[in-house]
Amino acid sequence: MKNAIVTLESMSQAVWYNQWILSKFVSYLGGNILEVGCGIGNFTQNLSLYGKVWAIDINKEYINDIKKEQGDRVQVGLGDIEKGKYFFENKMFDNIVCLNVLEHIKDDNAALINLFNLLKPGGKLILLVPSHKFLYGSIDKAIDHFRRYSKGKITALLKEIGFKIIESRRFNFLGGLGWFIAGRILKANAVGGGNISVFNRIAPFILPLEFFEPPLGTSILVIAER
Repeated sequence: MKNAIVTLESMSQAVWYNQWILSKFVSYLGGNILEVGCGIGNFTQNLSLYGKVWAIDINKEYINDIKKEQGDRVQVGLGDIEKGKYFFENKMFDNIVCLNVLEHIKDDNAALINLFNLLKPGGKLILLVPSHKFLYGSIDKAIDHFRRYSKGKITALLKEIGFKIIESRRFNFLGGLGWFIAGRILKANAVGGGNISVFNRIAPFILPLEFFEPPLGTSILVIAER
């Protein structure tokens, strides 16, 4: 858990990168938005600019901190997408945003079914998962990742449940290369602030050049419709 918190806090410093990720799916946002696995709130406030946000996490400390920061702007509470238990009742959403969460869940198929059931017909799931099984290394283990995904695997899981795939794409070649070096070669156990500082300086010049899907990327973004 400690390594996961260090990584979350480091990623909160990656302001440009978080905005860049948001730009990849912002056109789908609107209406009632559910953020699944909000963590320490790296995306929560930005999501609230595009609709009414409900946010869930299984960590009570994260929930309490976000409540203090966001006040009434966001409805925040405990929720377990794997077990299908949430602080709200009988609510369905126009969008569900689930960023770097599914890999932490043992039964990812159950979680995806619950995501499907929380969406209104025609609603959009915005899903971000780590890519490439061969990148799975010491950092993944330390921050409690059960797996990394291939694009074919994650889209197949979604289709089996009933989702229609609108878009799927690997991205962040720079991050994928850094993850391989840090996790597979250097055997690091967290994404530290120093790494993020270097990434922050380089990424704005490199990532906007990804006009085409790179063969290597740290993440897969999938937009799927119920």
